[in-house]
Amino acid sequence: MAEAHQAVGFQFTVRPDGVDLKLSQEVIKTIYLSGVTAWKKRAIQFKNGVLAGVYPASPSSWLIVVIAMMSSLYIRIDPSLGMIEALQENLPHRDYLSVQSRAVLSAILFATGLWLFLIYLLRYMLKALLSYHGWIFESHGKMSRSTKVWLSLVKMFSGRRPLLYSFQASLPRLPVPSVDDTIHRYLESVHPLLNSDQYDQMERLANDFKDSKAAQLQRYLILKSWWGTNYVSDWWEEYIYLRGRSPIMVNSNFYIMDLLYITPTHRQAARAGNVVHAMLQYRRKLERGEHAPLRALGTVPMCSTQMERIFNTTRIPGIETDIVQHLTDRKHLVVYHKGRFFLLWLYTGGRHLLPSELETQFQRILNDTSEPQPGELKLAALTAGHRVPWAQSRIKYFGQGVNKVSLDAIESAAFFLTLDDEPQGYDPAKAKSLDSYAKSLLHGKCYDRWFDKSFTLISYPNGKVGVNAEHSWADAPIVGHMWEYVLATDCFHLGYTEEGHCKGDVNKGLPHPSRLQWQIPNECQEVIETSYLSAKLIADDVDFHGYLFHEFGKGLIKKCRCSPDAFIQLALQLAQFRDQGVFCLTYESSMTRMFRDGRTETVRSCTTEAVAFVRAMEDEGATKAQRLALFRKAAEKHQNMYRLAMTGSGIDRHLFCLYLVSKYLGVDSPFLKKVLSEPWRLSTSQTPQQQLNLVDINKFPKYVSAGGGFGPVADDGYGVSYIIVGENLITFHISSKFSSPDTNSCRFGQHICDAMLDIQALFKPENDKTTVEHGCIDLCLTRVSAHFLF
Repeated sequence: MAEAHQAVGFQFTVRPDGVDLKLSQEVIKTIYLSGVTAWKKRAIQFKNGVLAGVYPASPSSWLIVVIAMMSSLYIRIDPSLGMIEALQENLPHRDYLSVQSRAVLSAILFATGLWLFLIYLLRYMLKALLSYHGWIFESHGKMSRSTKVWLSLVKMFSGRRPLLYSFQASLPRLPVPSVDDTIHRYLESVHPLLNSDQYDQMERLANDFKDSKAAQLQRYLILKSWWGTNYVSDWWEEYIYLRGRSPIMVNSNFYIMDLLYITPTHRQAARAGNVVHAMLQYRRKLERGEHAPLRALGTVPMCSTQMERIFNTTRIPGIETDIVQHLTDRKHLVVYHKGRFFLLWLYTGGRHLLPSELETQFQRILNDTSEPQPGELKLAALTAGHRVPWAQSRIKYFGQGVNKVSLDAIESAAFFLTLDDEPQGYDPAKAKSLDSYAKSLLHGKCYDRWFDKSFTLISYPNGKVGVNAEHSWADAPIVGHMWEYVLATDCFHLGYTEEGHCKGDVNKGLPHPSRLQWQIPNECQEVIETSYLSAKLIADDVDFHGYLFHEFGKGLIKKCRCSPDAFIQLALQLAQFRDQGVFCLTYESSMTRMFRDGRTETVRSCTTEAVAFVRAMEDEGATKAQRLALFRKAAEKHQNMYRLAMTGSGIDRHLFCLYLVSKYLGVDSPFLKKVLSEPWRLSTSQTPQQQLNLVDINKFPKYVSAGGGFGPVADDGYGVSYIIVGENLITFHISSKFSSPDTNSCRFGQHICDAMLDIQALFKPENDKTTVEHGCIDLCLTRVSAHFLF
């Protein structure tokens, strides 16, 4: 064991003539280097904390202000309007100071106060500028003079070389929409889904709510928005995620895939070594705040709060609600392989293990032939099943002894790694390769991923990798940001030898990874088996289908002067109607990270305009010009809804918070109950790639990811994730349930592909007789299950 190996470095023997002390020079050197690294890390974190704390100013600007104030003492000009003199008169112990010392000290104190005041003034001005969102509603490619002036002012007040958290204090708070606006937009959104009687009833409920209870609930919500940094996010995390008692596997967790066409090495241990090392590099930059903040238009900053909990984070089960446990400075990793749990230290001599050293350690685990202990094989199924049995078992069976020590090792690890024993990945020669890959990442065998960890890295025998992520702590773009960095670093910076091994010397002197020890009684093993069986029922019911749509992509859609997202969403509405014969409430996630602690908002994509367009497409009597006009109107409506959601004027988060306030106050609202009980039978999501722009995909078109995905949201509906990859590829990924007689993911994929091509045909000139090839790669053969993150 690692502990035993380290212990031999220090020995002493008590003799009659004294104590014989023996110290290992190697161990002393390791301790020294570890201490130096720790202090260096603290110094860098302190420095970057100061830089972010005084941003958009800098520490050097304090010196400039001090020098200016000191200069005023000698030129007999008092810019402080007598405040420096007042400070001199009120300094403590002034009798022990000379007149010149009092003057200098007073000038420094005034300069420091003035400097802090200017920092807060700059932040307030920047926050006021960032509260303006008119730019987002302007037509693409056109920028008004006022927006140009605003953009210049934002750049001027944003300072130079910001760190990851530099803008946090300058981000505006998420505004609370007016009740009238929210109810108006809500009624507008459900109008195409209800008949006249149903709509009249809903309108009466809405008006009754607005005239009676809404004002009281709104006041409490406004008070919360003033008190907290975000009136939605904490309640969203608690009530949507942490209070849910159903399994989080499939129902909440999501996954991300590896590169679609490239496998840098086919050696499992080597690929895991490079990827883990790249993650440690990313974590080091994250802890130091050295990642550049994401900025829209290259200028408007996005909130970075969610990134704080990527690593060292675990969801802890509770009887009534779970909690998210985030720790700092975790130096170990827990690895699962063939039913055994191994603890692996990530540092040696005060530094990260090198890729070659990590490869050696992972290969040792792969070569280990020991058998799982009783109950160890399917232990992780507890995290896949219902939350209450897991919480009860954790208290009863894992509260003391070796079980507690081992569980603490897992929950306090930097992240969790599974060395899988079955190859996965996209293979054009295999019909269902991506379906199998997606299901493996999403749920695996139901007991070989620790679904409570912030993320589980999965490494396959053929060199492919992927991630399963828990959803409560952050949204998909956060994990996507980390994953882009890891893949680019793995392929373009770390690299591999000609034999496929990690570069660098092999260090065989490292202590071997140690097995975690368990003493799991028969009663607990029965709970584990019950959790496994319930999780397996969920996993076996997931119907995944996907494809690569490469007939056209973002490039052609933009030439049609249309938003790619609006184009795809209208194609989904057309596909939904052709598949089900009816329209349904549709969920599209939008981000609100332009606000402090912002997460997501809902865009209700099934609008009156979208319904009119779909009906025209199915009406043989409608002309192409009529269909195209209706399409443009529907696309513009969708874009406007998306912009409203991004700028804090969405519908669903406001209604959700009003409902929570009503529950706290014991106020009964039939309207809010009705709204919150409506099912989302079509749930969609799109996450952008190239957040970091580390890889030029025009130069390296094969180095793209197929994205990731999530499980079906409704029992009788579809979950669709899509990712726009470069200019000429769109990946669609569809999930539903086999148990529903009304849904079929493969069939729905065919409808999406047909809808995309039918809409694209509207833009072709009448005299264009060219035929359009089918844009999916043999839908029923490839089934690329790679929809990106919910």
